[in-house]
Amino acid sequence: MLVFLDVDGTLLPFGADRPYPVYEAAHPLPETATHPLLSRVDPALGDRLGELAALGCELVWATTWLDDANTCLAPWLGLPRLPVVEWPDEADEPRLGTRGPHWKTRPLVTWAAGRSFVWVDDEITDADRAWVAGHHRAPALLHRVDHRHGLTGRDFAVLEEWVSAGGGRAVR
Repeated sequence: MLVFLDVDGTLLPFGADRPYPVYEAAHPLPETATHPLLSRVDPALGDRLGELAALGCELVWATTWLDDANTCLAPWLGLPRLPVVEWPDEADEPRLGTRGPHWKTRPLVTWAAGRSFVWVDDEITDADRAWVAGHHRAPALLHRVDHRHGLTGRDFAVLEEWVSAGGGRAVR
């Protein structure tokens, strides 16, 4: 089962009306691991993501960070290099306006190639769930994260329960 991971708003919270905690690196970092907001990402998230991988999930970066997620964020989290979804050129993607699915939705379904997947992002809507339900036969969990907090223990509980149960039929 694939787990597509967004970064901004998912691993890196933003938009809250309170100061964010600042974390120290928990793992040795290469010189490439630099980003002005990296210290806002809780390194403990790496262990939680590792638990998903231990359940048989393949973690995949689904972010505009592209391979910068591997050179910067993966070392911070103590994760190995992960596959990265390469996004199509904007001109190649049809635009359906604000009522249509997110621009990531079609490429993620294509990338999944019929496999079950979890998509963790802060911008998922009912339009994405409807599009995936109509175009992807395998189980899929589209889990929206509150961008002000990023991934929390409650989010991981939902993901782990769904993965442990083998994935449900419905797109949530």
